[in-house]
Amino acid sequence: MENSTITVIAIILAAILMFVFPLMTLSDTSDDVSQLTVQTATSEFVDNIKKTGKLTEENYGKFIEEISATGNAYDVELKAKILDENIAKKSDKVSKDKIGENQSYDVYTTQILDVLEKDHVYTLKEGDTISVSVKNTNTTISQQLKNFLYKVTGNNSYQITADASGMVTTNGN
Repeated sequence: MENSTITVIAIILAAILMFVFPLMTLSDTSDDVSQLTVQTATSEFVDNIKKTGKLTEENYGKFIEEISATGNAYDVELKAKILDENIAKKSDKVSKDKIGENQSYDVYTTQILDVLEKDHVYTLKEGDTISVSVKNTNTTISQQLKNFLYKVTGNNSYQITADASGMVTTNGN
């Protein structure tokens, strides 16, 4: 009787070692490849915007297509910090004709996508800043296994994320 209990426990442990851990390793590797793909695509997307000063509907579509090819769903957040040159006179006693400090305002994803839908291009100018943040919205197999075995990750954790930002170097006109 005692030997059969030990045998059953040994079989269960062997099954876990033979199937679950290799599956976890394989799924972690898959997430690592997806992470690298998404980070590379995000960096290239932002670099293209910085160099051209334009965010086109075509480039945005290609970017979404490229990251979606990993088999995951993503939430893409765009943010443009637009340089608004304040031409008001600065009240400086030394020089009355000195131009005031530059101000900036933020434009977010929905506003940018509205312009893309209407005009097919979102134009930026030199000195503006663009940032893109990508997070997966689905639960990957690796996350499911970790939730089941370790109870470590929760619903608000993201396995695959990418961020890129930079200053636009060319006027997009």
